[in-house]
Order: sequence, then C-alpha cells, then structure tokens
Amino acid sequence: MLAIKENALFIADSHYPHHGDDFLALLQKLDSEEIQTSQLFLMGDNFDLLFGHNDYIQTFSAEAISLLQTLSEKLEIHYFEGNHDFCLRALFPYITVYSREVQPVMFQLGEKKVAISHGDKYMTGFGYDLYCKILRNKITLTLLKPFEKAIINHRMKKLSQKHICFTFHGFEKRVEEILRHYEDADLVIEGHFHQSKKVGKYISLPSQACQGLVAQVEEAEVVFKQL
Repeated sequence: MLAIKENALFIADSHYPHHGDDFLALLQKLDSEEIQTSQLFLMGDNFDLLFGHNDYIQTFSAEAISLLQTLSEKLEIHYFEGNHDFCLRALFPYITVYSREVQPVMFQLGEKKVAISHGDKYMTGFGYDLYCKILRNKITLTLLKPFEKAIINHRMKKLSQKHICFTFHGFEKRVEEILRHYEDADLVIEGHFHQSKKVGKYISLPSQACQGLVAQVEEAEVVFKQL
C-alpha cells in the first residue's frame, strides 16, 4: 500500500480556467520551488473541462497542462479523475492517474488506512453512473471528434457561467450514506462537494475555486490552508 508522505499537498476542484487562476499560480510556484511538497494529489475537477483523445480541448488550458507535464517528471503526482477531467492517462504519462472505475484507492497515513477518491463514486444514482460510463470512453470521444469545436465551445460557455460554490444542506446525512462504503477505512478523503468540512473520519476537501484553500499533511494530520 502506498504511503501518504509528510507535507503531501491535496488540490481539489480548482475548475480552471473559468473559476480563477489559483491552480495555475500554484503550479507555477511548485515549478519554481517557491512552494515545495513531497507528493501532489490532484483530486479531480482541477480543470473545468479536460479529457483525453482530443487536441482542441487542450487549447483552453495549455499552460497548466504543460506545467503539469513538466512537474510530473520531477515530482510524485497522483491524479484522481473527476467528472470534469477524465481519460487523462495519455495526456499525463508520468502521472499516476486513477479513473472513476478504480477509485477509491487505499493509502497509508501513519497507522491509518486512508481511502482516497474524487467523490462522485457513491450515492450518485443509476443515470449518472451510466452517463459517466458512456462519456468517459475513448470510443465515445472519438465518435464526437467531427463535432468537437461546436460541442466543446458550447460546453465551455455553459461552464463559465455555472455557479459552483454553495452550502450543501444535509451534507452530514450524505456523508453518513457514503461512509457505508468505507467501513474498512480509518480515514476518507474526497473532493467533489466543495464543502471544506471534516465529518468524523470523512474529510471533504476545500474547493480551490470556492474556498481558495488546499489541504496539506502536517504531522500526519490533514489541515486546510491557503498557499
């Protein structure tokens, strides 16, 4: 089982480029070593829309993609694909990429067994699960290529106008339902919900786009902070 290292950095739900440049700025600081970390965990939806098997979508986030490719040759990076960024293995060959199908992934933090996932795996419903299976597929993305510019331009415009920051009322109840799938874990770390909360053994990571925060391991504890 892989270990989460001291000083490991977790970045979730940056929704770059539509919801601020914090993600790009942090990658630049990592590249210049102004900020240093032992491991980088990208927890999904770091890009507002990015997927493999398509060159056009990369033009919207070219600088951040290039920086990640450079960083991956000198830094251990784990990328947990989200619902906005998927099919990324070919794009980031030196990053360990985890698709929705293989999440959650178990890590060790001190004596604790930690389950890590983007957060859209459980309690999502059959319709959403089917949609994910169809869309996050090389064949589907290849078939859509003749119409790529029209589809992507329309989707990017819609995403740029979407309100993504909100208070999830009844979140504790949702956590209770999710944790039924994590009985063998001592700690659960997920993004997706943009809540920046700790509920028992469940850590809902802050959204970099919404709270302007990331998470970092300090003395074997996960703390939220601004970098």
